[in-house]
Amino acid sequence: MFLIFGINEGEKQIPFDQCSLCRCCGRYGHLSVWMRYTYFSLFFIPLFRWNRQYFVRMSCCGAVGELDPTLGHAVAVGEVRELRDEDLHFGGPSYAAGFHRRCRNCGYETNEDFQFCPRCGRLL
Repeated sequence: MFLIFGINEGEKQIPFDQCSLCRCCGRYGHLSVWMRYTYFSLFFIPLFRWNRQYFVRMSCCGAVGELDPTLGHAVAVGEVRELRDEDLHFGGPSYAAGFHRRCRNCGYETNEDFQFCPRCGRLL
């Protein structure tokens, strides 16, 4: 008898969309909320999740900020309809300077000040 099991990490977008002024680049963009988690699977079927972390991503510059776990869970179950500016925690000086970028085409993340994506060559 064979048992196939494993522990992996997953990422899921939560159905939440909000138009907001970005603190990193100063443009208007959409906030999307994401959950990153670790899960145990048996025969390729995920059984349970733990270590849940909630993040927001800005569509204008690709900046990523962290959400408080209780607030992130409230957004996930639909209790919170709008996030305030105080709820968003963007990290360090690279975020404030606008250097943390995510390619809209391939998803490559960089802290460097590139004009073009190093992976696919598209304009950042």
